[in-house]
Amino acid sequence: MANVYEMAAMRRAIAISAQGLGSTSPNPPVGCVILDSEGRTAGEGYHVRKGESHAEVNALTNAGKRAEGGTAVVTLEPCNHYGRTPPCREALINANVARVLIAVMDPTSRGEGGAALLRRAGVEVEQGFLKNEALLVLGPWQASLSYGHPFITWIYEAGVDGKPIPYSLQGVALEEADKLRASYDLVINQEGGIEEGEPGGHGTGVFQLPNGALSNDVNEFTKALGSTGSRSVLLSGAVDQFCRIASAGMVDKVICYLPRTSPSRSPRKDVGRITAIPDGYRLTEVTRTASHVRLTGART
Repeated sequence: MANVYEMAAMRRAIAISAQGLGSTSPNPPVGCVILDSEGRTAGEGYHVRKGESHAEVNALTNAGKRAEGGTAVVTLEPCNHYGRTPPCREALINANVARVLIAVMDPTSRGEGGAALLRRAGVEVEQGFLKNEALLVLGPWQASLSYGHPFITWIYEAGVDGKPIPYSLQGVALEEADKLRASYDLVINQEGGIEEGEPGGHGTGVFQLPNGALSNDVNEFTKALGSTGSRSVLLSGAVDQFCRIASAGMVDKVICYLPRTSPSRSPRKDVGRITAIPDGYRLTEVTRTASHVRLTGART
């Protein structure tokens, strides 16, 4: 049974893992905290980008000899195969940790999986520890694996009737989109511009969509997104293609900025059905800014 120190360590691992959002794909953003044999924090680390050291190795490097007999608290099951880096379960075994706490099991594990090989080596393993909290960071990566295309978020401004407005984001909506970009691998703006989400990235040199992908049908568009190797995409603004993707249920999360309206108001007769977020999505959060109501929705 995990104690309060281990719970704090997992939440710390989740927090630092988010620093890898937008830069690790196609690998997941993972965090790890090493506790020594007395339960004190000995080291921490997270994964930055593909080909570089994983979270466990970075944490073990900082912990050094203090990892022996200690506990590794990691947001995702340690990998068990040789790739661009050695398997993390091997690093944990070689460091002589006594226990490993895992939040989310890795659906891409090969063979028996890292957890099984750790147990075989005599390491105590607990899995599913604060899983739902870890999925706040790992959820989009995990979802993209099951979908076969990236996790897609759409941010847009709406008119008073709730319908997307076909112009570039402005004001608070634009500010939020600029903040969100760091958490996404790919940003596609209203003009069809494609760029890395991470500020200061390498522009379109890393991610490229085939010519005409933005004007093709929804399935071809999402397939093209998947071919980039990205795990998360932010659609910024409102164009017909984005609306079609949402209507087809391919957008996973919507963020809508609805303008303030009169406290007593009768819609025009020609407006038709008014709405808040697109059909097929449920409200998950409602907040207010100085000029808008911010609505967040998830697929039903």
